[in-house]
Amino acid sequence: MTAPTGAVTPPASRGRRRHRLRTKLILAVLALLAAICATIGIVGHLAMSNYLTDQIDSSLHEAAARSAGPKDRPQGSELAPNANSLLPPGQPNPLDTRGQRPGTLLALFSVSGSQPTVIDSSVVQDDGSAVAVTAADLQQIQDLPATGQATEMKLSVGTYRLAASTTHMPADGRLVVGFPTAERDSTLNSLAWTTAVVSAAGLAVIGLVGTVIVRRSLRPLDELSAVATTVATLPLDSGEAAINVRIPPLAAAPGTEVGDVGVAFNNMLDHLARAFAARHAGEVKVRQFVADASHELRTPLTSIRGYTELVLLSEKLTPSGSSALQRVDSESRRMSALVEDLLLLARLDEGQRGEPESVDLTDLLMETTQDSKVAAQDHSWSLQLPEEPVMVLAVESELRQIIINLLSNAAKHTAAGTHIRVGLAAGRGTATLSIEDDGAGIAPEFLEQIFTRFSRADEARAGSNGGNSSGLGLAIVEALAKANQGSVDVTSVPGRTCFTLTLPSL
Repeated sequence: MTAPTGAVTPPASRGRRRHRLRTKLILAVLALLAAICATIGIVGHLAMSNYLTDQIDSSLHEAAARSAGPKDRPQGSELAPNANSLLPPGQPNPLDTRGQRPGTLLALFSVSGSQPTVIDSSVVQDDGSAVAVTAADLQQIQDLPATGQATEMKLSVGTYRLAASTTHMPADGRLVVGFPTAERDSTLNSLAWTTAVVSAAGLAVIGLVGTVIVRRSLRPLDELSAVATTVATLPLDSGEAAINVRIPPLAAAPGTEVGDVGVAFNNMLDHLARAFAARHAGEVKVRQFVADASHELRTPLTSIRGYTELVLLSEKLTPSGSSALQRVDSESRRMSALVEDLLLLARLDEGQRGEPESVDLTDLLMETTQDSKVAAQDHSWSLQLPEEPVMVLAVESELRQIIINLLSNAAKHTAAGTHIRVGLAAGRGTATLSIEDDGAGIAPEFLEQIFTRFSRADEARAGSNGGNSSGLGLAIVEALAKANQGSVDVTSVPGRTCFTLTLPSL
């Protein structure tokens, strides 16, 4: 089944999921805050890392000065022996580990030959003692350039910041000093975890609080949507269209964006209410005029028909004069039928109708269909009725006119030889009458206004008598169907047109 013209495609069929405005706002705020927290965390981490690294590098130079002894020590002089020295027994140790903090690495190399030679090395322990640096670590650090610039390196005892220099050393000596970075790394890890946990907790709290604030701020939009939905269900297409719903004052307070929308919406509803009231007043005047004019036209039309018949019966006329009077009689009868239709619609608009009673729809359909067969013998007719009588509560004269109008419409607007199928079915508290033909069909653009007063189809649907249609027959059908608590619908494609009348059954 194809979607009707103007139908809105559901969001699910548009290929992408759409989120509500409040969700978008909250997600956008959280995304911005997350970006800010990430930026602060990264910048803070880098700043702290640079600060701690500078502290370590500064301590390296101090440790190098302490390990070399007094600055005014003569070149080549000797220090007290060190028990951890790699020098042969009895040879004094040039390194001084006193006053060094735990974890300090000291290594003294001789660069007089082609390859650096280890003179002495120590790693200060927590109790102040010193142990020798492993051969693998010495091999890794012996080629450090003596520029005094710190270099970070992974050793067997952990990650170290190392710096090599020749300051206060013998001419062929190179001192390498290193500090472990475990304390710095632990501080940075703690800072990273603290930033992440605090940011996540802050985002969660802000998300909850923001959700509450956004919901309260956008609550007037929900009220506006509810009012718009209510207005969309009002019967504004006919009758007195009263729009009594408005946006509540709290949701239409000017000064905020949402409040301004509420004020504008209420102003629009007021304008629509005035416009619909003016339209209804105009329709009432037009209908009253039509009713009054129809009443006034009945008497002269009756007189014209009477005098025409009198002249045709009592006077001798020429063939052309007789033909002219017969044409006058025919047109006066057509105008009388039009006036009667207008009067019927006027009475229905004013609620003037007979009392509903129990009507056997089966018998009524058999009678009207038989009469239509006689009136349109050049069409093929078929009738399908249920075995049991179908009873409805309606005004019999109105129901009869509905069926007659539908049957005559099917015969009048289809070509000779068209097959017309009339069917009746009952079930679940409803009676359904269908009148179907296999004619040329109704133009799609006309289907939307087919039950409008004075609407007429083009020649594609009209038969030989189609041009004489007043355009009130189907309007009367719809008005009488609604008056009897029923409805009438039509579907049409080339080769199949079906009018369906639905009424509540007894």
